[in-house]
Amino acid sequence: MHTQNQLTPTSGYIFDVNDNTRKILFIGCMALCVTTFISPAIALLMGLVIAQLTGHPYLQLNHKATHLLLQISVVGLGFGMNVHHVMQAGKEGILFTIASITGTLVFGYFMGKWLKIEQKTSYLIAAGTAICGGSAIAAISPVIKAEEKQISVALGCVFILNAIALFVFPIIGHHLNMSQTQFGLWCAIAIHDTSSVVGASSKYGAHALEVATTVKLARALWIIPVAFMSTFIFKNKSKKISIPYFIGLFILAMLANTYIPATKLISPYMIIIAKAGLTLTLFLIGAGLSRKVLASVGLKPLLQGVVLWIVISVTALYAVMHLA
Repeated sequence: MHTQNQLTPTSGYIFDVNDNTRKILFIGCMALCVTTFISPAIALLMGLVIAQLTGHPYLQLNHKATHLLLQISVVGLGFGMNVHHVMQAGKEGILFTIASITGTLVFGYFMGKWLKIEQKTSYLIAAGTAICGGSAIAAISPVIKAEEKQISVALGCVFILNAIALFVFPIIGHHLNMSQTQFGLWCAIAIHDTSSVVGASSKYGAHALEVATTVKLARALWIIPVAFMSTFIFKNKSKKISIPYFIGLFILAMLANTYIPATKLISPYMIIIAKAGLTLTLFLIGAGLSRKVLASVGLKPLLQGVVLWIVISVTALYAVMHLA
């Protein structure tokens, strides 16, 4: 008998192992992710493999864990950044940010209508593509009273495309000989989630990471006005809006690194911890993309997500190569 090596209807995974074995394998992979041997892209791939082979033993905790880890990691990255460089990068990215967010939301609305996708699902996919992926979906979904299925479809679509972007973007950037500033801007505009933006740009270079993180966090602040707008679109004024307070801590970390000399003593260690946290976050995101999640997305929502992503990626690429 080789039942452990076959896909079983009871488990839905390629290897039907017991809970203890599943947990040991999973914790072992997590431990590997906080070493210097595993890159962010490999961590994401490893998570995807685990999700299909044995499954995520702590799936119910995954969303909260990735959310918290990402925020801590982003704050840690602030200890490696200089305020003056960041302000320059922010000025370069502001017009692209406004144009891309507005254009993506408008195009996403009409595309959802054309494909006859359920309105809230279509809106969440467009918002996730326009602003900052899973964070935007998580902040806006309670405001529009989205159902669990609608949220899952939007998150699944965004995370699938994030996984592709993390591998594809650096290859394209090198092929086109993009500067680090150009690549950082492109990542921040065209990749949905902050985790994948940081993962892709960190592979390209330190300055690319600085530009990408700054512009992406500026985009994340657009969650607030878009969430307010959503209350009127969906006629719901009773829900509180989730404000990304961790961005304030990121700014404080940058200020400390720029103006407080003593901070230089701990900055290298904070950056190491932050990068390890980011790698672990990407592993957990990959591990959450089970066969069930991938199958639940559906063809039309995935098509909307892919087309929106391609349009914003190509438009942003042209803009940073010729207009920046």
